[in-house]
Amino acid sequence: MGSQAANLLTNIARAAFALGAGATVVNSSLFTVDGGERAVLFDRFRGVIEETVGEGTHFLIPWLQKPFIFDIRTRPHTFSSVSGTKDLQMVNLTLRVLSRPEVSRLPDIFKTLGLEYDEKVLPSIGNEVLKAVVAQFNADQLLTERPHVSALVRESLIRRAKDFNIVLDDVAITHLSYGAEFSKAVEQKQVAQQEAERSKFVVMKAEQERRAAVIRAEGESESAKLISDATAAAGNGIIELRKIEAAKENVLSMARNGNVIYLPSNNNMLLGVNPGR
Repeated sequence: MGSQAANLLTNIARAAFALGAGATVVNSSLFTVDGGERAVLFDRFRGVIEETVGEGTHFLIPWLQKPFIFDIRTRPHTFSSVSGTKDLQMVNLTLRVLSRPEVSRLPDIFKTLGLEYDEKVLPSIGNEVLKAVVAQFNADQLLTERPHVSALVRESLIRRAKDFNIVLDDVAITHLSYGAEFSKAVEQKQVAQQEAERSKFVVMKAEQERRAAVIRAEGESESAKLISDATAAAGNGIIELRKIEAAKENVLSMARNGNVIYLPSNNNMLLGVNPGR
């Protein structure tokens, strides 16, 4: 009886071990590729297999084969560069690119660059392209012709990335700034332009005032001539008329002023006399 129980336990242990070993083998024979990913298989005998593995669960030979997972979704990368312009000014540029690997060339990418292909390639070719493009323009042209500069950077960088089997969906210059010396020179230029505009305004104002003075003098001369002609033709009557009109205006002005006291021309009027004293 005891011998049968021992044999039963031994058989159960063997079955459990075999089941566990089988489960381990099956589990090690499966691998999963998630959405937005692709796998490259490395075979110990054949090397990197030229066909990529798509999404889903797949079989492999344990120990003999090993999967390497690539993310094929578009990813952003940002890097900065200090480049010299055609007129020897230093410019700080920040470039943002959206990149992804060329799926059909994943085995080649794995063999030449590895999984971190983008970190190895994009910063170097980005700096190379930025320096080459910026060197074609003067510092002020980078602002006035920025769309053209961005287009040249985009075309050149896409062409260079294609040599490494990398696809760029978008390339954009997100930041552009100049060195302290150039910024100071630009500020001084703006101040000089403002001073020139102010001087121009002062000159125009003086010219207008001069013209106004000439016109006013011509009007006064014409008025004096007319008065002289009228006096010659009608005698001193017009002068007397002007005196009367001026006296009339003075009287009307004094009449409206309450602080004016009129006194007779003779001395027969007494002011402030109290008859009771």
